[in-house]
Formats: sequence, structure tokens, C-alpha cells
Amino acid sequence: MPFAKLGSVVLDCPDPRALAGFYAGVLGGTVKDEGEWVDLVLPDGQTLAFQAAPGYVPPRWPAPDHSQQFHLDLTVEDLDAAEKEALALGARPLETEDRSRTFRVYADPAGHPFCLCAG
Repeated sequence: MPFAKLGSVVLDCPDPRALAGFYAGVLGGTVKDEGEWVDLVLPDGQTLAFQAAPGYVPPRWPAPDHSQQFHLDLTVEDLDAAEKEALALGARPLETEDRSRTFRVYADPAGHPFCLCAG
């Protein structure tokens, strides 16, 4: 029997407010600014949090000698429309060459990889 439940996913970053704003634009929700720690409470109640990390170094993707550690898969209805919106918010394409796949890979403004996945 489980003894815990997931409270939130926390991303280290140089500017928690800016990264929370990016993900609020992508996922919706309410930003709760606590200074060095910022929560994004999503419409379904889940929390994505952002923590200031002095000396933050973004993951390199793809780089077998430097693990990406984790990435977020974000389900969307229309990949092309979602891509335009993500890029307008500051996402950077990492791997979008194969347009026949059901996902595309990007980096958020702090360099964390995430995928837009057809739902």
C-alpha cells in the first residue's frame, strides 16, 4: 500500500517567476509567488513548482554523457497550434525535424526539455 502521494514537481531555474509565467502560459493555472520558490497551481489542482538555483546549469539534450534527468510530456490537441504558442512564449525547439511523429521536443526558457505530445 502506498504511503505517500506526489505533492509537486519542482524545477530548479535561475528565475522562478519567469519560468512559472512560461508554464502558466502553456498549462494555465495560478502563480503563487513565495520569493525564491514559486508555485503554479494547475486547473486540476496539481502543482508545478520553481525554485531559484544559484549557478543553475541547464541539462543538455540529447547528450548521453550529461543526463537530462527528466522531462515533462504535455498532451495537446493540435501539435502545430501548440508549437506556435510554445515558441511565442519562449520555448526553443530541440528536435522537431520528424513531423510524422506524435511528439516534438523543446526546451523551456531555462533549458529544461519538454515534449508536446498529440493527445
